Formats: sequence, C-alpha cells, structure tokens
Amino acid sequence: MQRWRGYEAAPGGWGRSVVTIGVFDGVHKGHQATIGHAVARARELGVKSVVVTFDPHPAEVVRSGSHPAVLTEPARKAELIEALGADVLCVVPFTPEFSRLPAEAFVHDILVEHLHAALVVVGDNFRFGHRAAGDVALLERLGRTFGFAVEGAPLVAEAGTVFSSTYIRSCVDAGDVRAAAAALGRPHRVEGVVVRGDQRGRELGYPTANLLTHRYAAVPADGVYAARLVRRGGDPLAAAVSIGTNPTFSGRERRVEAYALDFSGDLYGERLALDFVAHLREQRTYDAIEPLVAQISEDVERTRRAVS
Repeated sequence: MQRWRGYEAAPGGWGRSVVTIGVFDGVHKGHQATIGHAVARARELGVKSVVVTFDPHPAEVVRSGSHPAVLTEPARKAELIEALGADVLCVVPFTPEFSRLPAEAFVHDILVEHLHAALVVVGDNFRFGHRAAGDVALLERLGRTFGFAVEGAPLVAEAGTVFSSTYIRSCVDAGDVRAAAAALGRPHRVEGVVVRGDQRGRELGYPTANLLTHRYAAVPADGVYAARLVRRGGDPLAAAVSIGTNPTFSGRERRVEAYALDFSGDLYGERLALDFVAHLREQRTYDAIEPLVAQISEDVERTRRAVS
C-alpha cells in the first residue's frame, strides 16, 4: 500500500481511481464495509483504490479542545486499512485553512484534480467541506458535473445498534470492552511505552509494566481487565491489567499497569500493545496488603481463563 501525506502527493500521470473518505478512527465494522466496498469496486473497474483520511482529527481543529479519544493511533489505522486491501492511504493534514475549503472546492481539488475519481464510496452520513455543508446528495450532483459516480455504503448495525466511532468510545469509556470488540471486529487496543513506576507490584510478587499512553488514547474506565499483551516480534501474552490511581496506596496519577502471566524479563523502554478481552472488576481499596495480594491472585486466574 502506498502512503501519501496530502492529496498533492498523487504522482503525475495518476489514472482514475475509486476513492473513499472518512476519519475512520477505529476502522470498525462499518468502516471495514465501506473500505471493503471501495476496494472491491476498484478491482472490478481495474483502477486503484484510495482511502482518504485526516490528521489531526477534524474536531480538534474546528473546535479546539474537543479532540475525541483516539481508538486507533495513525500507524495502527494504516495497518488495518492496508489489511483491507487498499492500494493507497492518503492522509490529508487537517489545518484551519483546509477546514474552510468550500464543499465544491473540496470535490474539485481533491477528487477531480488530484485523485481523478471515477467512483466515490462514502457512508450514508458522510459530510464534507466548510461547516460540513456538503452531503451525499451534493456529492452526487457534483459527480454528475465532473464525471464520477457516487455509491453510498449503508451503516452497519447489529441488534439495532449502529456501529460508529462515537458508540465504541462510549463502550470503552464505560469499561465494556466486549461490546467495543463486537463493534470493532477485534479487541480494543491501547498502546504505549513501558516506563518506570513505583515498582510496588514487584514488591507484591506481581511486577507490572507501566504504560505511558498517548495523550488522547481511548483508555478504558478504571478497573481490572483481562488482556493480551502484544510485543513486537513476540507471541501475545495473557495479562491482568489495572487501570486507575492505586487507591489502596493513595495514588493520584491514573495509570495503565499490566502484569504479564508466565513471563519474566525486562520490558522497560519497549513499546507494547494491550488488546482488552474482558472487564474483571472495579477498582477497590484494601485495608491491608494480604487481601490485596489475594485479590490479585484471583484476578490472574480469571485472566488466564478469559484469555485462554
């Protein structure tokens, strides 16, 4: 898959293409259906498929301070889109100037002049241009003017629930990682670099990897979870994960700490990923060390069963 920074990166002599556009945070089942449809239609037409997305999230530029929690970091999003068979990932820098581009100019500059779209595939709720003034109906009218077709991809839903990034963020925020996984089509992932913590887990017999996560990462609600710890080039490990402020020790800093089962080694400085499988319990405060250690032992066994 080719990766372009900006639509201006389209090479000279670029032929016709099938284009789909969206933020695609999470690359959830709805996104997968849209991108998959674009890829399939491009193959039918014998042209390249182009996925256009944006960085940073448009909400942060349009309403500063409103950046939503991020379900997939840029590198992970690119991996997932590549796995769907896209030929090109075009990441458009979403600047204040770009946000003021009128809907008609958006279509002409991106889809016509640079990407030479033969077909544009978008979700039924697609909006574009300054103040999100453009919709699918306008896109279809402009397509008739500029010579490209438009196909809408229906929203994906199960049991009456429409899958969207907003819905998945709400699941993660509530700690319902099973519901999030059902909408994503895979476990929700949080990534980070292992940094030194208080080393209290080591003293208790359960050394943990303290993850420094991205500022906007969609970290699940405080609690204890069963997860898979993913190392670069290594097999996934079952991990009991604690998220919170360590109330037993009067902690104040919210942390993501993972105890990897059946593992002994140094993880400091490594970049890891945690794929959340199940929520085990809420955070609790203990009056003594012994009941805390007993609870951790139970958490570890429950993790082993949940992840096996």
